[in-house]
Amino acid sequence: MKRGFYTIMSAQFFSSLADNALFVGAVQLLRSSAAPEWQQAALVPMFALFYVVLAPFVGAFADSLPKGKVMLISNAIKVVGCLLMLFGVHPLMAYAVVGLGAAAYSPAKYGILTELLPASQLVKANGWIEGLTIASIILGVLLGGQLVGPAVAKELLSLDFPFIDTGIDTPPEAAIFCLVFVYMLAAWFNTRIPQTGVEMRPMPVNPLSLLPDFWRCNNRLWRDRLGQISLATTTLFWGVSGNLRYIVLAWAAAALGYSVTQASSLVGVVAIGTAVGAVVASLRMRLEHATSVMPLGIAMGLLVILLNFIDNVWLAAPFLVLLGGLGGFLVVPMNALLQHRGHNLMGAGRSIAVQNFNEQACILGLGGLYSLSTGMGLSAFGAIAGFGLIVAGFMWLIKRWHERNCRDYPHEVEHLLDIARNDQQHG
Repeated sequence: MKRGFYTIMSAQFFSSLADNALFVGAVQLLRSSAAPEWQQAALVPMFALFYVVLAPFVGAFADSLPKGKVMLISNAIKVVGCLLMLFGVHPLMAYAVVGLGAAAYSPAKYGILTELLPASQLVKANGWIEGLTIASIILGVLLGGQLVGPAVAKELLSLDFPFIDTGIDTPPEAAIFCLVFVYMLAAWFNTRIPQTGVEMRPMPVNPLSLLPDFWRCNNRLWRDRLGQISLATTTLFWGVSGNLRYIVLAWAAAALGYSVTQASSLVGVVAIGTAVGAVVASLRMRLEHATSVMPLGIAMGLLVILLNFIDNVWLAAPFLVLLGGLGGFLVVPMNALLQHRGHNLMGAGRSIAVQNFNEQACILGLGGLYSLSTGMGLSAFGAIAGFGLIVAGFMWLIKRWHERNCRDYPHEVEHLLDIARNDQQHG
């Protein structure tokens, strides 16, 4: 791997670490203010909101500037979101601003991989960056849980700055204040990312002119015989896993009686399994074999349902590791295949923006449905069963879709697989 790749990984690690710790802090901030359950569940779709709304624009923005600079601007927006939360703006609104920063960050983060590395290293690079992202989820959720916990929060709140009244009086506020500095560390790494030498594509004078281009790119990926399968798989995976982050917190409270600090460790356990699965996939899977992992998605959905029958943490922990491992092994080769097809069809930034639009729209839709159902009295157990059925059922349909493509368009599918195979060998 080129030296710049490790700088990208460092920047991604600390930015994602803060994102996930902030999620826990925001949940605790809402709980401490006696906010209704549906508002806590709504944090997930609110984070996804700007991914969907700004999807036609962020890809072109990422392609118009050096991607390290785009990532730096994005982290600055996340800091603004944290400060808004501290200054009394409703956590849902402030968290949406953090999501705005993340929406701008993602096309640059993934798009720079295809600019910096050859196709032969894409699966390996995705394995490392996804593994590191998952590690940041583990540590971020654990960090957030500890920062809002009584032991650490007491120490943070006892700190006194002479002649300065910070207005920080609660554990979640102290946690959010600390995370501002983590985002600033990520921003420093952004300044160290090398330029790749790829020609920039300037933003149009009229940004609305990007809408037709975005929809053409979106349709082009959905019409591609391999792009549509990898896009459908990653959309479903991230749509469900994005909401499972909160559902595991709710399940741990309902099944085990855990607090936010205790339950955050179980979210980390899922992420451990995902990291292991991601790294194994990066070592064993090749780009042209990516579609062979789809049965794992069906198995993952069925395992989610079994979570409802577990009420012992010693059984839950290895079960959640297995669940995460299947997900990690599934998403890495599919993500690499999607990046490869998108880069060939339309360019890195635009293809990642299309991917984010679909994945975050799925998170927004499922999260909105879960938040609405929670407001109407649905239990965490019912939500888990529903999500498991959605994963298994839709992954089965996607698998059948690919089988039909191979049957009805064998020459087209084989040609695209040959391109992936050749790029894997000679890229």
